[in-house]
Amino acid sequence: MSISRRQVLLIGGLGVLGAGAAMLPTGSVEAKSASRLSDKEMPRPFQSAFVQAPFLAPYATGIDPADGLPVNYYRVTEMAATANILPRLTTPILGYNGIFPGPTISLDQGTKAVLRVRNQLPAQHALDGHALSTSTHLHGSASLPQYDGYASDITHPGFFKDYHYPNFQPARTLWYHDHGVHFTALNAYSGLAAQYHMHDPLERQLLPQGRYDVALTVNDVMFASNGALGYDDNTHSGLWGDVILVNGKPWPVMKVQKRVYRFRILNASISRSLRPTLSTGDPLVVVGTDGGLVPTAQSVSSYRHGGAERYEVLIDFRKYKTGQRIELRNLSNKNNVDYDYTNKIMAFDVTDEPVDTTDPTWNRIPTTLAGSETMSLKASQSVKTRSFRVKRNDATNLWTINEDSWQDVIASGYKKVAADPALNSVEIWEIENKSGGWFHPVHIHLVDFQIISRNGQAPMLHERGPKDVVYVGEGETVRLLMKFTPQQGVYMMHCHNLPHEDHDMMVQFRVGLKESDLDVNDPMTAAKAEWDDEED
Repeated sequence: MSISRRQVLLIGGLGVLGAGAAMLPTGSVEAKSASRLSDKEMPRPFQSAFVQAPFLAPYATGIDPADGLPVNYYRVTEMAATANILPRLTTPILGYNGIFPGPTISLDQGTKAVLRVRNQLPAQHALDGHALSTSTHLHGSASLPQYDGYASDITHPGFFKDYHYPNFQPARTLWYHDHGVHFTALNAYSGLAAQYHMHDPLERQLLPQGRYDVALTVNDVMFASNGALGYDDNTHSGLWGDVILVNGKPWPVMKVQKRVYRFRILNASISRSLRPTLSTGDPLVVVGTDGGLVPTAQSVSSYRHGGAERYEVLIDFRKYKTGQRIELRNLSNKNNVDYDYTNKIMAFDVTDEPVDTTDPTWNRIPTTLAGSETMSLKASQSVKTRSFRVKRNDATNLWTINEDSWQDVIASGYKKVAADPALNSVEIWEIENKSGGWFHPVHIHLVDFQIISRNGQAPMLHERGPKDVVYVGEGETVRLLMKFTPQQGVYMMHCHNLPHEDHDMMVQFRVGLKESDLDVNDPMTAAKAEWDDEED
């Protein structure tokens, strides 16, 4: 897809370029707004009530005869719909079951899942006319390659695919989103994203549950004058909207009791990074990262949160007064484009609703949480160090990893790999970003990794837990330690600034196989989508 710098694509039509956009970020850029809404239609902070996405119940349960483990069967339908984001105007979206964010899946470690994803989308995207084929990635799951949302393993409108998820990993916040080749940014931005929670006994014992375990899916958007979503990726460098949504509502307000809450914060923005902080100056206590619980809780006044990263934080509302408002603000980071209200995320209003003090998590701020195989790895175990450089190729106008791109993977018949680690081997991967002007949240599929250094120094406090996305900032070099287990086959590595991924900062690596080996889990052939003849 080719989109000129001065063209803005709108879901539902074409429009004018958002103010303040820049092809090449060179620092923190500020402007009044990007949307083309009239002043009376433009949402303002703290006017909307907070809502959570509904939980998706399985339509059936069973037992896997191969291993005797329980299986939950779920079904979601990708469809065009409208959302009530703005005060009066409706917004066309693409959503799982027609909502954004899509329904949350919640289950226990050891319960497998089969998720049927039905593509009932229109044949073409209303925004630019690309074919609305999709590939669903459960981000954070060690799935087999054919169920991992391999970008070129697409499901066309009118077809479905059953995705099998093993769910053997420790408790964590995952999310599922579209990963369709070259159109992930547009499809995810249009609404194809949702959270997925996996619990285990230790996590249930230590951290708040139920209504006090709160999912926050945060993203930024811009609007056309008719309420449709605007899209401008600034020659594929990134999209920065002027409206911050939390669970599909602009800057919402949540009522809270005087107790400890757990928040699962997902940055689902396609480009924007966040730096959350509380207006009171009180700490956010990080208890979980992408891959689950951290070994030791970390209290931070703010933290850097890139696209696709998940951080679980505790906020203690016990000392606040009834009626007090606490804002979750955004300090932003270098090379975002910021607007009038992008320095705010949401607010909490403290109530006098009675607190159940028989719940041991109501006042618990744990210090020691859980170790993991990932966080127990030692650099001395590494059998190989590999180096990767993320950059923009000015000659081709493509984003690359070591000069390679997904176009190269396609041209090779899906054989070209950037790395070929052995199954169960431990390696160090070093990622360097010296291209200037951009930060890159880099996602490595299949594995959890440990960040062992950033520019030769210790990792930041908030990222001292198992990760699957690493924020590689301007001029930074990070070193990651990981074990390539438990699956073999081909998996993707890419930038989660999704316009970068689509153009074309994505490569693949092959675990435990040689190029000449028969791959029974080949994602292009092992589990194809089927025609959907199910009645709506």
